[in-house]
Amino acid sequence: MANVAQNLISSLEAQGVERIYGLSGDSLNGLTDAVRVSKKLEWVHVRHEESAAFAAGAEAELTGKLTVCAGSCGPGNLHLINGLFDAQRSRVPVLAIAAHIPSEEIGSNYFQETHPQELFRECSVWAELVSSPDQMPRLLRIAMQEAISKRGVAVLVIPGDVALSDAVSNELALASEVIPRVIPADTDLRRAANLLDRGRKITILAGAGAAGAHDELVALADTLAAPIVHAMRGKDSIEYDNPFDVGMTGLLGFASGYRAMASADTLLMLGTDFPYQQFYPDDAKIIQVDVRGEQLGRRVQLDLGLIGTVKDTAAALNGLVARKKDRGHLEDAQKHYRKTREKLDELATPSPKGKPLHPQYVAKLIDEIASDDAIFIPDVGSPVIYAARYLTMNGRRRILGSFSHGSMANAVPQAIGAQATFPKRQVITMSGDGGVSMLLGDLITLVQEKLPVKVVVFNNSSLNFVELEMKAAGFVDFGTDLVNPDFAKVAEAMGIAGYSVKNSADLEKTLREAFKHDGPALIDIPTGRQELTIPPKITQEQLKGFALYAIRTVLNGRGDELLDLATTNWRQVF
Repeated sequence: MANVAQNLISSLEAQGVERIYGLSGDSLNGLTDAVRVSKKLEWVHVRHEESAAFAAGAEAELTGKLTVCAGSCGPGNLHLINGLFDAQRSRVPVLAIAAHIPSEEIGSNYFQETHPQELFRECSVWAELVSSPDQMPRLLRIAMQEAISKRGVAVLVIPGDVALSDAVSNELALASEVIPRVIPADTDLRRAANLLDRGRKITILAGAGAAGAHDELVALADTLAAPIVHAMRGKDSIEYDNPFDVGMTGLLGFASGYRAMASADTLLMLGTDFPYQQFYPDDAKIIQVDVRGEQLGRRVQLDLGLIGTVKDTAAALNGLVARKKDRGHLEDAQKHYRKTREKLDELATPSPKGKPLHPQYVAKLIDEIASDDAIFIPDVGSPVIYAARYLTMNGRRRILGSFSHGSMANAVPQAIGAQATFPKRQVITMSGDGGVSMLLGDLITLVQEKLPVKVVVFNNSSLNFVELEMKAAGFVDFGTDLVNPDFAKVAEAMGIAGYSVKNSADLEKTLREAFKHDGPALIDIPTGRQELTIPPKITQEQLKGFALYAIRTVLNGRGDELLDLATTNWRQVF
């Protein structure tokens, strides 16, 4: 008779799980020993459990299938929590195996004791303790089904002694893969069609929930003469082969996306949880479609909410609405998008010799040089903005990041999961210097696991986006300086090919060489610290904030920073 851990691993193999991301520990001995003898399951050894959870979440997002991470008792599994929060908020199916202290010691304030099923409650759809071998493999089956069906994190807490106990049953736990097809009631569809027929200026806002619905979405936009604004998590599934796409709105977006929404008299939200209320139109009729009914009206007051999958609902609506003859709103939005796109491309220019590189130029060259099926992973902060504005999607490329949870240091850990899952595809991070240094140790994972990830470091010696937020609020930036090492030399010391770019003229050649390198590579690029990533809508409060920042900066004897700010950003103003 196998033990509980061996039965668990056999069940994961039967479910189709291919790898577990984790860090070994004595309370995990039963599990890791079962992986050791497995012929199907791989153990991806990371240097920090947070990276394990991020990596599992990345694999789940790219494949849509259940993935697994594991942490030892107490501090070990506690480190998983940030990556699990990200997976939960991104709605991807992840099973976290949280090892626990000996079962007889639970409740005694034993060494490394925590209560994982309580700690992980907020970042999971299900979290339970296996207190007896009799509960297995049933609890494993429930955990997997919860994660798959609810598109979230399930946490299975197992004391080390229970994992090593004889299994009561050799039955394998198997969960059902589910692909829901949900269509709103006919009466609700007709109400939506009536609202859309009355609208003269309709704009569609689409997000991650529109994945797999590209053709239906484009067809509906054509019928409604509606420009499509996409949220960040919808970029790779909506932007390509889409003549109705007019870009993004929000803090990461640009003017054309904001304008297409602001000028609409009817807004159709499809599979999006876009959080920024200030970017919604003030006086428009708003229809929202989401497969999760609890999301309806969460961000803005609705005129109609529909529960349905975007693909099926969009197709149903397209069969009910009348084709718009007046296409003025669409044509105006498309024209504005072309002008906005030209302005953004004008910013992506080389810098004078010896000057820090414009990050826009770096992002544009990454886009041009990367392969047609590359996976891009930007760090939270300014790299996300440049990814949003300069990376081009084509239906084969993918982009993922911590777009809902907004955690620093997501890029390299998520790249571990992406590259482990797709070893032949090009995986490129757009790492901030703060992000790459926060989980610096997992660069070693790229070497140890032979993962040829390309790490591009936007090195501006600062927590750049935090500085921008401070300036916009009127604060003199403080606590944002980063005294960085030469990341290329650090990479070389770890066994990674290191490259350093000091001049714009050398960037293209260096990127091409690094991207062709047979193994992991890191490219350290000094970028302008004072580069402003201007959102599409500047509020009166932000203008006051910048004025206060200027006054306070001068009074603090740092007036030279204002000159640097003006010199760096004159291109964006004139």
